[in-house]
Amino acid sequence: MNADDVPLLAVHGLRASYGKIEALKGIDLEIRRGEIVTLIGANGAGKSTLMMTIFGRPRAKAGRIEFDGRDITGAATHEIARMRIAQSPEGRRIFPRMTVAENLQMGADATDTSDSDRVASLERVLTLFPRLKERMIQRGGTLSGGEQQMLAIGRALMSHPRLLMLDEPSLGLAPFLVAEIFQILSRINREEGLSILLVEQNAIAALEIVSHGYLVESGRIVMHDTAEALK
Repeated sequence: MNADDVPLLAVHGLRASYGKIEALKGIDLEIRRGEIVTLIGANGAGKSTLMMTIFGRPRAKAGRIEFDGRDITGAATHEIARMRIAQSPEGRRIFPRMTVAENLQMGADATDTSDSDRVASLERVLTLFPRLKERMIQRGGTLSGGEQQMLAIGRALMSHPRLLMLDEPSLGLAPFLVAEIFQILSRINREEGLSILLVEQNAIAALEIVSHGYLVESGRIVMHDTAEALK
C-alpha cells in the first residue's frame, strides 16, 4: 500500500468513558494528509472527548487510534505530542502569568525541535498573528479573548505539527474575529498542507473551510459527508 493511501489519522470503534458515563460509543473517523475535517454537534455530544481521547486523556476503553499507520491507542500524552500532533484545547488554557513569548516557548518545548526549527516556527506564527508580535512581553492573561485564542493556536503551531487539533476556536468571539481566525487556518492548510481536525459548534463557519465533516450526537457519528452536502 502506498503511504499516501494510509490516513494520517484513523479512529476505529473508539469508546471512552468518564466514570460510569460512556461518552464515546464506537466512533469511526479518518483524516487524510492535507485535509481540514470538522466535528460538529451540540454541546455535550462528545466532540471534545473524542479529541482528548485521541490525545491520550481520557484513555480509550475500546477501539483503536492510528497515526500515520501506527497504533497510538496506548501512548502517553507526551509521546503523542512528540509525534507532532498538537492541540489547542477548549477555553484556550494559556498560561495567564506568562508572557506571550513564554507561552509560545512552551509550545516549542512539547517536542524535540531544533533551535533553527524554533526560530522558523516563531517567525511563521508571528507572521500569521501579527498582533502577538506587538505583545510579546505582555502577560497572556491581559490579552483580549481573540488575542488569547490566537496565542493558543500559535502555541500549538510552535511544535511544527503534522496534525493540528482545535477545540471550539470560535467560542466567545465576535463574528469578525471568528472569520479572521478561520481564514488563517485555511491559509495554513493551503500553504503548508497542514492537516487540521476542527471541533466546532459553529457549523456554518466550520463548513466554509473544511473538505468534509462528521456530525456527532450522543457519542456517535450520525452523519459523515462533504462540506457541501452537510451545509
